[in-house]
Amino acid sequence: MASGNAKADTRRPKRADAQRNYDLLVAQARIAFAESGADASLADIARRVGVASGTLYRHFPTRLDLIEAVLAEQIAELVTLGRSLLTTDDELDALFTWLRAALAHGLTYRGLSAVVMNSALDHKNSPVSTWHAEMFEVGSALLSRAQQTGRVIADANPADLLKMLGAIAWAAQDAPDSTAQADRLLILLMNGLA
Repeated sequence: MASGNAKADTRRPKRADAQRNYDLLVAQARIAFAESGADASLADIARRVGVASGTLYRHFPTRLDLIEAVLAEQIAELVTLGRSLLTTDDELDALFTWLRAALAHGLTYRGLSAVVMNSALDHKNSPVSTWHAEMFEVGSALLSRAQQTGRVIADANPADLLKMLGAIAWAAQDAPDSTAQADRLLILLMNGLA
């Protein structure tokens, strides 16, 4: 299970067929949420996998559980990417590459993060705080590295940078060319940092 998943299963390991169904459900949910947002039909996700809705609900009792499983894998991938970029030669390109990947994630899964953020206010065991800490750590390290080499202005703040990234995703999400618009806005942000 991805490092960002706060709901680690401490029970015995799943049977091979149960693990296969779990993995297929998460994979199909990624596609469905990318296509339809947070309101994607759970019945359609189960149908795409070829299992009954009861199987989906056995693995994911609530929509939020399935959303968190999808996001946990994505956040883990972003954190892994960011950490690998810490060893590249071009500090500014490393920061830009990671910000672009994080932005693509925000655009692809429109609405999912908002659902999880809203639930975090009501649930103490929400993985949001862990995800936020991991993303902040990686973003801060990439930004700091670019600042230390003079490639980015010294007074750039990692929290502000991540907020601006979220604002870009929000501003571009409903545009017909959302990826292109987000990329243009990200380039403007990067030009302001250099």
